[in-house]
Amino acid sequence: MKIFKFGGASVKDANGVKNLASVLETTAEKDVVVVISAMGKTTNHLEVVVSNYFSNPEAIEASVTEVYDYHHKILSELFASASHPIFKKVAGLFKELNQFLKSTKSENHAFIYDQVVSFGELTSTTIVSAYLSEVNIKNTFLDVRKCIKTDNYHRDANVNWEVTQKNISTLVSAKGITVTQGFLGAEGTNNFTTTLGREGSDYTAAIFGYCLNAENVTIWKDVPGVLNADPRHFAKTQLLHHISYREAIELAFYGASVIHPKTLQPLQRKEIPLFVKSFLNPLNAGTCVGKGVTLDPQVSCFILKKNQVLISLSSLDFSFMMEDNISEIFKLLHEYKMRMELIQNSAISFSVCIDNKYNNLELLLTKLREKYKVHCDENVTLYTIRHSKPVEIKTLINGKDVLVKQESRDTVQLVIKE
Repeated sequence: MKIFKFGGASVKDANGVKNLASVLETTAEKDVVVVISAMGKTTNHLEVVVSNYFSNPEAIEASVTEVYDYHHKILSELFASASHPIFKKVAGLFKELNQFLKSTKSENHAFIYDQVVSFGELTSTTIVSAYLSEVNIKNTFLDVRKCIKTDNYHRDANVNWEVTQKNISTLVSAKGITVTQGFLGAEGTNNFTTTLGREGSDYTAAIFGYCLNAENVTIWKDVPGVLNADPRHFAKTQLLHHISYREAIELAFYGASVIHPKTLQPLQRKEIPLFVKSFLNPLNAGTCVGKGVTLDPQVSCFILKKNQVLISLSSLDFSFMMEDNISEIFKLLHEYKMRMELIQNSAISFSVCIDNKYNNLELLLTKLREKYKVHCDENVTLYTIRHSKPVEIKTLINGKDVLVKQESRDTVQLVIKE
């Protein structure tokens, strides 16, 4: 048994869906779980629907229709007859979405978010499964919410591994092709949909890999594998042929976008290799994450995160920033769901670079100003460089306003105002 994960870019249009089928045929895998994300930028468009739900109800219908029309176009290019049952199935999904939006009244943004964006994955897998059947690739459609059970921490749910293991072992056949959704789960109490965090489809693949003792997991991307830097921001990049689990976890933690941060831990526990390959060249070797050398080749790795926030705090009376102060700050960061990307402190100051994922920044700053002098820099960029050379750092910061620099044995981090 193997696990294949296809992201949104791989199924962004009809040609992408056809190529997915081609990858299955080219690799000749017969026993595989195929985990699929929402098509193209569907999640982004469904986030607009969520925004309209809370702030512009009159625009909800139009924003849902836009998402439906996008999928209907793909359907029209995949299936010759408009009377094919798949058209009715997809229309039914959007009818269900509209009914939910009209009948549900909730101020819980994270809850509404999970219920709405989940229709992206449900629609994409419904279409792909039907198309595979149309081209004589026999498969079984699986609603992943019947398998992956979580707590009710919406938008970043925690997996109940014991129940999930039992469900997957019961519901997933070791033989044949199974098509299912990435990113989604369901909380155990009321069975409401949950999500595993943005880019959580990689994590879904790892969950299935772990629970099924898979031979390997492959993430299919529009890049040849894991590169040492994002080619959108760096001119010269190199393909990493092999990465150790430990190094890959470090890269993922710091924000390497090719691999989801939570994907690697379950695979490492059972030493299941993870491959990152190009869906455009499926027979190429790509990158293998597994046991062995740290990096092959041994090169510096560059990671950047844009739109970060740097908060610098100092006590109002110039007293020391002691453990009780720092503990209180950590508690507030947790309360307002701020992911800490970098921390630095001195005798009378404390700085933290955070990701304002949940748009709670103003609430946090208001609370912090009750006890501290607060300086906030928004829209900063955090660079993380692994195994860097001094000349590379010098070149990177040339002409830039460096707000914070932090260096350890293997890692340099820079907060830069660009």
